[in-house]
Amino acid sequence: MTETVDLIVIGAGMAGVNAAKKAARAGWSVAIVDELPYGGTCALRGCDPKKMLRAGAEAIDAARLLKGRGVTGDTRIDWSALMRHKESFTDPVPENMEDGLKKAGVQTLHGAGRFTAEDRIEIEGHGEITFGHALIATGAKPRPLDFPGAECLIDSTDFLNLPELPKRIIFVGGGYISFEFAHIAVRAGAEVTILDHGARQLKMFDPDLVEMLLERSRAAGIEIISGATPEKIENAGKAQRIFYSKNGNTHVKEADLVVHGAGRVPAVDGLDLNAAGIDTDNGGVKVTPWLQSTSNPRVYAAGDAAASPGKPLTPVAVFEGKIATSNMLKGKQIEPDYTGVPSVVFTIPELARVGMLEEEARETGDVEVSFTDTSGWFSQKRLGETHAGAKIISDTEGKILGAHMFGPDYAELINIFSLAIKLGLTVDQIKMMPAAYPTGASDIGSML
Repeated sequence: MTETVDLIVIGAGMAGVNAAKKAARAGWSVAIVDELPYGGTCALRGCDPKKMLRAGAEAIDAARLLKGRGVTGDTRIDWSALMRHKESFTDPVPENMEDGLKKAGVQTLHGAGRFTAEDRIEIEGHGEITFGHALIATGAKPRPLDFPGAECLIDSTDFLNLPELPKRIIFVGGGYISFEFAHIAVRAGAEVTILDHGARQLKMFDPDLVEMLLERSRAAGIEIISGATPEKIENAGKAQRIFYSKNGNTHVKEADLVVHGAGRVPAVDGLDLNAAGIDTDNGGVKVTPWLQSTSNPRVYAAGDAAASPGKPLTPVAVFEGKIATSNMLKGKQIEPDYTGVPSVVFTIPELARVGMLEEEARETGDVEVSFTDTSGWFSQKRLGETHAGAKIISDTEGKILGAHMFGPDYAELINIFSLAIKLGLTVDQIKMMPAAYPTGASDIGSML
C-alpha cells in the first residue's frame, strides 16, 4: 500500500528541517527524507565545522601577530586534536536534529528518493509515498570537473574530515571554499597554493578589499596563481602532479593533496525530476518568485536546490524554506525579501559584504562612496593586524546601498549594515547610534 502525506520534504538540511517542523506544527502529515545524516551541509559539512577548525587558525594567527608585542613562544596546531574539537560539535547533530523533528510530529526517513510520478516519490528501503505537496531542499554538491584525473580531487567534506593534514595542498578554484580552507591549512603548517582559472578571485566581493585579502593571504604564506586552467592530474608515487596552463604555457606543480574549491551546483540530478514533470533552470528547480515549481504546482523548492534569486547561504535557505511552507499551507504567493542579506568569506581576517557592489550602485545613479583603509586604527593596532578596510556606499540622500569590509570581527560588524539596508536607514541615522567603546562598532561613524 502506498503511504500518503500532506508534505514530503527531500533534504534534511536547514531549509528542509525548518519547513518540515513548520508544516507539522500546522497540523499537516509530514515526512522528511535524506540519504545523508540529518543536519545538511551547513551543520555537518560546511559553515559550522569550518568555523570550528578556523578557531585554531585564529589562535595561531593572533599569537603570531603579537609576537614581540608581549606574546612569546611558538604555538602550533595539533590537527587531530583540532579535528576532535570540531567533532564535539558535529557528532551529536544528526541525532539531535532527528529527535527534534520527531518531537514536532515529523516522520523521519533515511535513503535516496526519486520521483515516480507528479505526486509520488519512491524512498529507498521504505517504498512509495504519495504527496499533496513536496519541498525539494537537497542543497548543493561540488561542480563536476572534466579534466583527466579530476576524480583524484577531494571535496570540502573530505577536507573537513582529514585525520591528518598533508604537508603540501593545492586548492583548485578561487572562491569561498579555497580561500577559507587555505587560511586554515597554512596556519596549521601546510604549504598552500590556490590555482584559479580566472583573473579575479572572489568576484562577488569588492575588488579593492579583495586585493587587501590577496596581500594578506600571500603574507600568511599562501601562493595564489591566477589565470591557471587545470589540464590534468597524475599520480606521482604518494603525491600528485597537477598540470595547468597559464599564458599559453603548461606548468606542473606537485602536492600531497588536491582539493576541489571550484564551486558547487544544485544536488538534484538523482531525483528523476522528469518523472514528476519538474523543470530546471541552471541545474536547479525552476521556480516562480514564490518558490513554486513552474511546471508542477505540487512541488516547491528552497535553498541551493532552487533556481531562485537567493544567494547560496544558510539564512537564505532557512527563510526560503519557511516562506515556501507558508505558501503551501495558506495557498498564498508570498515572495521572499532578499534585501540586506550579508555574506562573508571567513578568511583571517574575514571579508564581508551586504547590499550593492560599487559598480552596481553606480548604475542606479549618483552615489557617495567612502573607502577607508582602517589598518592603522586602534581596533587593528591592538591586535597587530596589518590589513583592514571598509567601503560604504550610499545614495545622494544618504541611504545605505552597500557595505564592504575586510578586517578582524567585521563579520559581526556587517550585521549592523544589514539591518540598516533592511530598514532603509541613512548615514546620519546610523551615526546617531551610541556604540560601546572601544569596540568595532564604535568605528562605524568614522567609516561613513
